Amino acid sequence: MKFGKNLKKHKVPEWTEAYVDYNGLKKILQEIRNFRRNKPNTVGDSPKRLSMFREFSALTRHDDNLKNQVDIENPVISVHTVQQENSRKLYNTKLLLSPEEGESEENERIFFEKLDNELNKTNDFYKDKVEEVMKEAALLKRQLEALVALRIKVTNQSCVAPSKIKSPVRSDTVDTVTDQENIDEQNRSHIDILDRIKISKTFDSPISTIKGVLKDSRGNGLSYNKEELKEVEEKLKVAFVEFYQKLSHLKSYSFMNLSAFLKILKKYEKITSRRVASLYMKIVDNSYLGSSDEVISLMERVEAVFIKNFLNSNRREGMKLLRPKQKIEKHRVTFLSGFFSGCSISLLVAVILLIEDRKLMHKKGATSYMYTIFPLYSFYTYIVLHMLVYAANIYFWRRYKINYPFIFGFKQGTELGYRDIFLLSNCLAVAALATFLVHLHVKMDSKSQHYETYVELLPLGLIIVLVAITFCPFNIIYRSSRFFLIKCGLRCVCAPLYKVTLPDFFLADQFTSQVQAIRSFEYYICFYGGGKFSRRLSNCNSHDVYNVFYFVVAVIPYWFRFLQCVRRLLEERDIAHAYNGLRYFGTVVAVVIRTAYELRKGTLWKVLALVSSVIATIANTYWDIFVDWGLLQRKSKNPFLRDKLLVSHKNVYFAAMVLDVVLRFAWLQVVLTFDVHSLQGKTIATIFSCLEILRRGLWNFFRLENEHLNNVGKYRAFKSMPLPFTYYDNEDDDDDDDGVIDKDD
Repeated sequence: MKFGKNLKKHKVPEWTEAYVDYNGLKKILQEIRNFRRNKPNTVGDSPKRLSMFREFSALTRHDDNLKNQVDIENPVISVHTVQQENSRKLYNTKLLLSPEEGESEENERIFFEKLDNELNKTNDFYKDKVEEVMKEAALLKRQLEALVALRIKVTNQSCVAPSKIKSPVRSDTVDTVTDQENIDEQNRSHIDILDRIKISKTFDSPISTIKGVLKDSRGNGLSYNKEELKEVEEKLKVAFVEFYQKLSHLKSYSFMNLSAFLKILKKYEKITSRRVASLYMKIVDNSYLGSSDEVISLMERVEAVFIKNFLNSNRREGMKLLRPKQKIEKHRVTFLSGFFSGCSISLLVAVILLIEDRKLMHKKGATSYMYTIFPLYSFYTYIVLHMLVYAANIYFWRRYKINYPFIFGFKQGTELGYRDIFLLSNCLAVAALATFLVHLHVKMDSKSQHYETYVELLPLGLIIVLVAITFCPFNIIYRSSRFFLIKCGLRCVCAPLYKVTLPDFFLADQFTSQVQAIRSFEYYICFYGGGKFSRRLSNCNSHDVYNVFYFVVAVIPYWFRFLQCVRRLLEERDIAHAYNGLRYFGTVVAVVIRTAYELRKGTLWKVLALVSSVIATIANTYWDIFVDWGLLQRKSKNPFLRDKLLVSHKNVYFAAMVLDVVLRFAWLQVVLTFDVHSLQGKTIATIFSCLEILRRGLWNFFRLENEHLNNVGKYRAFKSMPLPFTYYDNEDDDDDDDGVIDKDD
């Protein structure tokens, strides 16, 4: 693999602009190559001289000392170092050429000027990040000391004599000391820490939220029980793992940039035949980027502390947590995806041919049957289509280097790829189409009417299997992803009792595009709870309870988002969440009015539904494009877009805005009552529901692109993990600390 592709592959996506602009430097080298080719007689560039240089370099290739000596005796460049007031260095390179060469080699000066800028940029960025992690290391050290003190306190309360307790921290620094009084004194010094700390409450669960509303929780004391200790250990354990990942990314950042400087200098030597690599790389190696070893040493200390304090010195298990394996794409997933997609297409063709062969759309009894049974299977249509759209989203997120696992907070190595989602969607499509085909064949074939009772249970059995797989506790069929989905769904249902994170409101937005699927689920309950099949044909729509819930289920997703906006407004005090909440509340009103019109008809209801739907549609469209996508910026260097774009073709953004407007206004189809010849009302509603799902898929890509660019702009590549302890004293006690986690901790 070429180095340019390897560098792009190993970049931290949010730090892309902080890396060496390798491609930009290569473009300058290409200009130098083209210029020298057009001027073969330029001093020092004749083909004869180049061939002599290659022969000489081949003879002396084995002697590195001779190369260095040549560079020193006949330097081509001179690098000056300027010390700044903030103890940082700036590097400035001058090209030492003869007057004749100086006039013709302006591109080489530009090359070294840019090379210096890249070295200064990477050097400053790396130093800033190292200073951040050193401060974070000091903070984690204090948190660990508090954890050890809490362990001792809990152990003392478990009917164990204090004199028999050996401190789990700094135990190896005691060496061979066996004096029991010294050990007791050490334990007491750790317990004294508990007088200055309290448990940090983030109100991220329903119980903590309710308690926070009922009383002031700022002064939460310690209860010194095992449950509290376990909760603290889990939080601090996650914080250490996340901190180690940050150190790993910094180590990779340093290595990849150093390699980039070496590679680009080698290319310069190859094009110009000027020996500069060894001299310039000495400067790079002596810079903070090349000489600092704080990150590597800190990684070693974190490994030792983490393994000792959280894994009982089990290094193998500890390193599995600190260095999780990358997810590997499996060939069998690709094979099965193709196999089941072929099966689903074949079954779909078979269903269409069966309907045409039996003339089901032209027989009165068959039409009534299709009208009744269609909502049972349209539920799977919505789910499968949404999964296929999500698979396409993942594909394009990866293509354009959008770090969706970090944005969603997926555990490393457990995120699903687009092939996995495509496989699951096709498996569900095959199951749904197969049962639908059997259902049609049995109902329309007089010879198999005695199987009718069993066939009616096929849709219900399929949905039971689907729910069972979703909640299956065993480690099969992507358990971590299923549980992550269940957790986010629960947080949506319990809004505003949970702290709102991006996956929560992102999933709630997906629910707003699945109103018809939720209504189909309601239809399942009515259909299978309505007695015999003959009484089900017209039972649901005429039932008052069904009509009431027909209102409720349409409002639920928007109500979830409204409550999430209220929670974020109370926590973040950002007025934008108030506007967003009003937007969703307006949508709730529009949905209620249009549902009333759908059930009751009438001119007044139609006018109210039309006005409320148009207002909600305009507000939602504006918010999509301007806020969620970040487009239509007035002072952007890309007119009507934004400054940073990941898709190179700008027309894609304009086409997306137009599609969003068109598909948003397609939401008005219930009010405007589009009548299409040969299509039943349920079919029209299904088509427009599918269009809404496609619009949501379009929204998903640009929404996450905007979120990714916001993280890039602030170099946010890691989650902010809540720490369990808060110190009462506000003064910085780390001034007398070395800011380093000790191995003996």
